[in-house]
Amino acid sequence: MPKVFLSPSTQEWNSYVTQGNEELYMNLIADRMEPYLRSSGIQFDRNDPSRNVTGAISDSNSGMYDVHLALHSNASPENLAGKLRGVDIYYYPYNKYSEALATIIANNMMNIYPLPDKSRALPTTSLGEVTRTNAVSVLCELGYHDNIYDERWIRENVNPIAKNLVQSLCDYFGIPFIEPTAVKMGTVITDGSNLNLRAFPSMAGKIIGVIPNGAVVNVYGRYNDWYVVSYNGKYGYASSDFVAL
Repeated sequence: MPKVFLSPSTQEWNSYVTQGNEELYMNLIADRMEPYLRSSGIQFDRNDPSRNVTGAISDSNSGMYDVHLALHSNASPENLAGKLRGVDIYYYPYNKYSEALATIIANNMMNIYPLPDKSRALPTTSLGEVTRTNAVSVLCELGYHDNIYDERWIRENVNPIAKNLVQSLCDYFGIPFIEPTAVKMGTVITDGSNLNLRAFPSMAGKIIGVIPNGAVVNVYGRYNDWYVVSYNGKYGYASSDFVAL
């Protein structure tokens, strides 16, 4: 199953127009992403808020991640302070997967950002979290926090932004987006054989592990006749016919 490194901003000195700061709201978005990620079968880790960007890049590169997702809000140059608006999703122009992910995010953000034509995917060769990570990486500038309208949009849409980002990740990975439910415990009940853990909710999905009869699993969500489960730290899909909640 896919694994993502979430890197919300650690820039608490970037104050918003009326209340809060960049670090606060980007971490709130990351918080709200977590249940959507779990229910959709996406594993994740987060950056250490006490470390800077260099630390986040190092931590990301020390693991095996499919995507490095940096979350930020933007600020205008001094001569344009408060005048700019927009969602800018930065990608590395020499990586087709980075560009593909950025394009998906920018397009999906058009559905919730009040100025759809200002949600764009943009290339960069200067942002370290895009150019220096081993994983496919994008950096999301989710509006301008020095603009009162963008700031309000961010503050009032933390959950829709989080949900939209996870939907984009699911689109990129080619897996279904699953609404979160309360995490439940389930017991595998078979004829005594192992239950296959799959990478996709289908009998044709690749088998990525097995779960023994009688084992207890965490159940995070359901897609048709499949549960998103974790067992021994591994996430995947298991047939709901063989898991008793």
